[in-house]
Amino acid sequence: MAPSWGNAGHIATEQVAPLASLATLRSAPRRWHGFGGPLDLRQPLRQAGWVARYLRACRPARFEAGRLALRGLLAESLPAWRRLAQALDAPGLLLEQGHWVCWESEASARQGQAAWRSADIGTARCAALPAAGLEALQARLAVPLAARLAFENTAQIADLPALAQRLGDAFAQAGGTLRRARVQALQRDGRRAHAVTDAGERLDADLILVCAGVRSRALMAGLGLAAPLIAERGYHLQWAEHDWPELPPVVFEDRSMIVTRFAGGLRAAGFVEYASLDAPPDPRKWARLRRHVAELGLPVRGEPVPWFGARPTLPDYLPALGRSARFDNLAYAFGHQHLGLTLAAISGELIAGLCAGGPVALPLAPFDLERFS
Repeated sequence: MAPSWGNAGHIATEQVAPLASLATLRSAPRRWHGFGGPLDLRQPLRQAGWVARYLRACRPARFEAGRLALRGLLAESLPAWRRLAQALDAPGLLLEQGHWVCWESEASARQGQAAWRSADIGTARCAALPAAGLEALQARLAVPLAARLAFENTAQIADLPALAQRLGDAFAQAGGTLRRARVQALQRDGRRAHAVTDAGERLDADLILVCAGVRSRALMAGLGLAAPLIAERGYHLQWAEHDWPELPPVVFEDRSMIVTRFAGGLRAAGFVEYASLDAPPDPRKWARLRRHVAELGLPVRGEPVPWFGARPTLPDYLPALGRSARFDNLAYAFGHQHLGLTLAAISGELIAGLCAGGPVALPLAPFDLERFS
């Protein structure tokens, strides 16, 4: 889906704690967009039902169950990406150089470092950024950094368009046929589902896999299945011309922004904007990213290409992965929130095994869509 191609390219194995948590609620006021933060809730009345579900998911017992489930999934995410990169004969697309987190304020540095050092970061590890890395980073910035952490056992995709091309080629080489059509609805016929296109054509299949991001909500609703997804939108600017060195992704926590060098340019990304799926973009977000880049003195040239896209987010910040017990030919994989790219490879492996009737490496009960029924 588009958010995975528009994000920071970060394989975020460290993001173990679901964002449906009391800690996230406590931090929300200081993260508000009006106060310079990344969080923005547009059209709040339209999202009241989702917010109510989110608040229930923040209860400590629900959060802890979600953390354990997400921890197991994330532990397998990077190994799955290694297997996929090898299967595509493109190991160079996966860069296992970790990522860096830095702060400009002494106060936020103390708080941020303490939070990360005490957090459950799964299979990732963090330590002070070595001197060589600090010199390479600081030399490209116009502001001094108060503190830096280097994370290991996280990764990055080097070239997202190249990854998409490799995946398409592998699908074709395996005998697959790609057909592009807009599915208007899914409809029920007994215990089977079928698709109806915009042209009115009925499409029947032995297996239907719904993985349409935030638009999965409407498709599942046509079958009487609840998928309370919300459009959690992010923004980025990407410069084709720059002098940023080959560093890992860098998170500027005081600015809630991540900077990633790709084969096609330098990208600055951020924001958590809850809005209607088809609402127009907010140009203030791009303006703020541009200001952050200028204030940091990032070595970019020319005009950037703007982008925004909707992360598909469920109220408990866990994905929906599984086969429907109500239909004989329906499976689903959506709702990966900020972890779409991170969990793409392991989600593919799990769904493929499940649909083939073989063993599944991880329990999928925590991700069953029926939890919202």
